[in-house]
Amino acid sequence: MADTGYKNRIQNFKNKGKDQDEMRRRRNEVTVELRKNKREETLQKRRNVPVVDSTDEDDIEKSLSTTNLEELVAQAAAIDNPPLQLMAIQTARKLLSSDRNPPIDALISSGILPVLVMCLERYDEPSLQFEAAWALTNIASGTSAQTNRVVQAGAVPLFLKLLHSPQQNVCEQAVWALGNIIGDGPQLRDYVIELGVVNPLLSFIKPDVPISFLRNVTWVIVNLCRNKDPPPPIQTIRELLPALNALIHHTDTNILVDTVWALSYLTDGGNEQIQMVIDSGVVPKLIPLLSHKEVKVQTAALRAVGNIVTGTDEQTQVVLNCDALSHFPALLSHSKEKICKEAVWFLSNITAGNQMQVQAVIDAGLLPNIINNLSKGDFQTQKEAAWAISNLTIGGNKEQVATLIREGVIPPFCDLLSCKDAQVIQVVLDGINNMLKMAGAEVDQLCTMIEECNGLDKIEMLQNHDNIEIYKIAYDIIEQYFSGDADDDANLAPTAAETGFQFDPNTNVPNEGFKF
Repeated sequence: MADTGYKNRIQNFKNKGKDQDEMRRRRNEVTVELRKNKREETLQKRRNVPVVDSTDEDDIEKSLSTTNLEELVAQAAAIDNPPLQLMAIQTARKLLSSDRNPPIDALISSGILPVLVMCLERYDEPSLQFEAAWALTNIASGTSAQTNRVVQAGAVPLFLKLLHSPQQNVCEQAVWALGNIIGDGPQLRDYVIELGVVNPLLSFIKPDVPISFLRNVTWVIVNLCRNKDPPPPIQTIRELLPALNALIHHTDTNILVDTVWALSYLTDGGNEQIQMVIDSGVVPKLIPLLSHKEVKVQTAALRAVGNIVTGTDEQTQVVLNCDALSHFPALLSHSKEKICKEAVWFLSNITAGNQMQVQAVIDAGLLPNIINNLSKGDFQTQKEAAWAISNLTIGGNKEQVATLIREGVIPPFCDLLSCKDAQVIQVVLDGINNMLKMAGAEVDQLCTMIEECNGLDKIEMLQNHDNIEIYKIAYDIIEQYFSGDADDDANLAPTAAETGFQFDPNTNVPNEGFKF
């Protein structure tokens, strides 16, 4: 059976007028593999755990084992005894702030949620509000079910009111709690948006706000931009973009990283959202971050601009017009393999563009970098490089493809025909087939190059492949370009000497004169 993953990927290319649905990739299930990480780039939920020493931790453990939760809830509800009530709420908060297995479910079962929510309304006791908000923040940092229990208890409207509290610590804790709730997923995100979180949140972006507070605000903005099924409301995106345009100038690395991740999530939502980001004017500020000294900033910026170039040719051109390609020699040889991989992925979407965009990659001198990653990168990077090469053979003109061949692409490209990944094999076979189709009168020289790096042997072997699509392409290439008289008399197959070209021993390509 045909590789459905390959077909899905092919169908998510932008039409370039040559092969329908065979060009620029949308970020679907295939790029999930590219994105696979052991942890989120920015955590969706965060617990508020104070820095405590081990004895404090041990005290908390002891108090948990001796605390009668029903009695604690009764004391927490004791509005006629404010000192006792505050102490009980504080004890609950400390239990929930334990760095080791906080008893979230036990406290929920004890019935403390309504009491904590009630305390959010105690404007006469800001300390009580703060402790209750902190406790609820940590409950909402748990599982989706635990977060939803906080919402069902009616906490969200009260947290929104606390955004206007004159007490900054109360206000900041409310922001944190709302961030955890929004981070649970699109349903709660949109619920909090509907209740009016955006404008008060954005009002905190001002010079006199402490850095720690602004970091929390920016993290909540990231959560508002997250998820694309469904994406945030269009109006919300419009409201957030001016703030992101301001925050992208911030000198604090944490704020900058979160700002750029927010932009990367927005540009991952299709061409309409890409256009909104472009129209906001942020792209010229984003491109220089590709060479930022902090790898975390580079990583986020590369993802954001990579998402933009999955859009239309016009949207891609906006990135190229900001001199983005000048940053890529360094990115393609970065010490972090993940950055090399995403840099090649970015270029695979440029080579899927129009011929002017393909030429921009060539003029920037990036073909040797792509070929180097094709040859020496880890397998996922090689895979992206194979797409970059194959895309160029679809959208590029004859001279552009000839330039690619002159740069020495054939040997490392053919080497990938021995890999175990059927999708990669198909991509490489398609690229070779496209090169042969475009070769015209020079097809014999190209056939010689493929033979001399053992590419022909590999293609012949692929005629026995289990995947019928691979078998068909391999068979067609052999039938069309490597059969006939050449099979009857091996001496008729042109050698490098007979073609009149001098091959570079390092690249197995002619030193000069190879033109289609």
